[in-house]
Amino acid sequence: MLNRFVKRGFSSSVDAYTVFTSSCYHKIDFKIKESASVKEAVQRFKSFNIGCLAVTDTKDKIVGVCSERDYINKVACLDKPTENLSIKDICTYEPNLMIAKKSDSLEMCMNKMMFKDIRHLLVMDEKSQEFVGLISIKDLIKEIMKNNHDTIMRLSDFKIGKGSYFGSE
Repeated sequence: MLNRFVKRGFSSSVDAYTVFTSSCYHKIDFKIKESASVKEAVQRFKSFNIGCLAVTDTKDKIVGVCSERDYINKVACLDKPTENLSIKDICTYEPNLMIAKKSDSLEMCMNKMMFKDIRHLLVMDEKSQEFVGLISIKDLIKEIMKNNHDTIMRLSDFKIGKGSYFGSE
């Protein structure tokens, strides 16, 4: 059912990098050092209204992710005090990371998220092997809704006689 909706719901030309450029993560510094405090991560989650940060090592290379779920499962549920906890104590490292290539379709990104039961994907440039972004399930849904809105407008215009494919412009 999801695959049928996804294939009809949006253009195949939209890829993970395009989604990232429209994401809230594109407008903020979504990286945090693994030596930073857990409290700093939680404050950034709240301040930017986000649920995940990319974790960097001492060389500023992305090595993992720290999500709200990491905090809930590894700190809050265990009643651990946050004073002495750093990001490296709770974040998710490889091989448990799921990564999107810049060229991955929306469908591929959604399938990866559903397979691992996650809500965020790091976006990697296949050529340079560098991480270039971070996307969330909310970003994918916004893209689908945007394309569905465009389709509805074109069909509505056609129905009321405005004419062709480009009637709502």
